Amino acid sequence: MEWDDIQRALQAAVRSAEAYLVSPWFYMQAGIILTVAGLSLACASFLRGRFDPASLAMGLPAPLRMLVRVLMHRAGTIIFALLTSIARAVVVKTELIRHGYLLSTAASLATAWVIIRLATSLIRNELVVRAVSVAAWIVAALSIIGKLDEVAAALDSVSIPLGALRVTPLLVLKVVVSLGIAMWLVGLVGNFFETRISRSRDLTPSVQVLLIKMVRLLLMVAAFAVVMSAAGIDLSAFALFSGAIGVGLGFGLQKIVANFISGVILLADKSVKPGDLITIGDSSGKISAMNTRYISVAAGDGREILIPNEDLVTQRVVNWTYTNKNMLVKVNFATNYDADPNVVCRLAIDIASKTANVATFKAPACLLTEFAETGMKFALTFWVADLDVGADNVKSEVMLKLWSAFKNEGIRVPYPVREIRVRGGALPVETVIETST
Repeated sequence: MEWDDIQRALQAAVRSAEAYLVSPWFYMQAGIILTVAGLSLACASFLRGRFDPASLAMGLPAPLRMLVRVLMHRAGTIIFALLTSIARAVVVKTELIRHGYLLSTAASLATAWVIIRLATSLIRNELVVRAVSVAAWIVAALSIIGKLDEVAAALDSVSIPLGALRVTPLLVLKVVVSLGIAMWLVGLVGNFFETRISRSRDLTPSVQVLLIKMVRLLLMVAAFAVVMSAAGIDLSAFALFSGAIGVGLGFGLQKIVANFISGVILLADKSVKPGDLITIGDSSGKISAMNTRYISVAAGDGREILIPNEDLVTQRVVNWTYTNKNMLVKVNFATNYDADPNVVCRLAIDIASKTANVATFKAPACLLTEFAETGMKFALTFWVADLDVGADNVKSEVMLKLWSAFKNEGIRVPYPVREIRVRGGALPVETVIETST
């Protein structure tokens, strides 16, 4: 269709509309429509005031609750469609109006809007719901008034050739709408598979994350290919574009690709997984999430450390929970020489054994490590059974109990004392003697 044809079609439509607007039947039907609209609004307001959608849907399955809620919200439109259809049937039956085209069109448009809103009630995003509803209603309206083919031909008449591909506004609209619907379906199917995989007890957390990401990626690729094929676009037309992407990946996206591949490797070899306590460089914490580009490590103080996947593959990583959640904790302390080292060791072992979250599979041990100038030095070692409670918390609790026990038993902890002596009247020649008390 050429531009002249479009102009002639528009002019013909304008002349037809002008002829229809001067008809007295138009104003009669318009008056009926306005009256019915007012009655519909009043009835809808009355229903909302008398009935609560939540109480009506109580006890029903989730799909029926959603249906009741949508129907109550669209009560005015439903009543308008019913009353308009009844009014058209009455005026045509009584031969007041021969066809009642405007009334039937208004009823059809209202019915289409209700059906579309019911169909889009499954979508959670309100912005997407409105966009899809308006677009679908415009298509339905054009179909109802018999102008859909003409509008489609007009949109298809303007094109931009890109090699073997002919880009038209109609093609762009088809691709955008189809991709939107396809991505929505991909989200639903992806969520279904994610729920099923997450509930599987035979799969480790890392394998679950890997499978979920692979399923979503495959679904997106399949949806894109199906939409392009359905729109009549030959995927070979994207050969140049894909080549440019390959060059970009080779030069500008090296780190992104490296992190993506490293993420796949980490998910496959299970060297780290969500919930593990790791140390890499100066960063320590529990892995809270594993993504395709980075992992998120909760430091325990409110911070989330994002570590690129490549660093976990190329650098040294300490995984405290690789095989189990047990951790050896060492507490160094000292006493003066007045204390009996045998009593000190028995006291320390007894305290560690009775502290919560200290492992019982191996008994705590206390060693006398050094006779120093200031006193005797000891090393108390014990295992923490579960790192989720925090090794530092258990260590602090043991040290507090040691301090209280030493106070009760009269065992003194040595600390350095500095004594300054000034000889003669002149300022000052210092001699520092370190002793312990």
